[in-house]
Amino acid sequence: MENKNIAQEKTRYSAEELQEFKDLILKKMEEAKRNLELLNQAVAGGENNDSETSHRLMTIDDGQEVLAKEENSKLAARQLRFIKDLEAALIRIENQTYGICRVTGKLIPKERLMIVPHATTTVEGKNMQNAQKKNQNVPKPII
Repeated sequence: MENKNIAQEKTRYSAEELQEFKDLILKKMEEAKRNLELLNQAVAGGENNDSETSHRLMTIDDGQEVLAKEENSKLAARQLRFIKDLEAALIRIENQTYGICRVTGKLIPKERLMIVPHATTTVEGKNMQNAQKKNQNVPKPII
């Protein structure tokens, strides 16, 4: 039980722990950048605008190709957002604010950060945010 109390009293991660998170984030960022490059190539690929293809009627295969490019474009945008979130996490590491929930001010559990290294809230903080959003979307009664 004493270990649990010590973890609750901790207000930020040590330099060694921050370095561990930094290494994890850099590895994830490298992988994300490779994935983004592949997605961008997939979106750019097949853009032949020679006279033969630009003047023919659109076929089912062309429609499927357009849908695939749109999906890859959405995935690329999502991957770019992930990279930006990882970059922001690196800044928080440098500022030594990494791992502190922006809603509750509590330390985000290490287990959560190992799975979601760009997390900015504890599960409790995320639930509080969701509850606030839910309450904002409830229509006001007309009196």
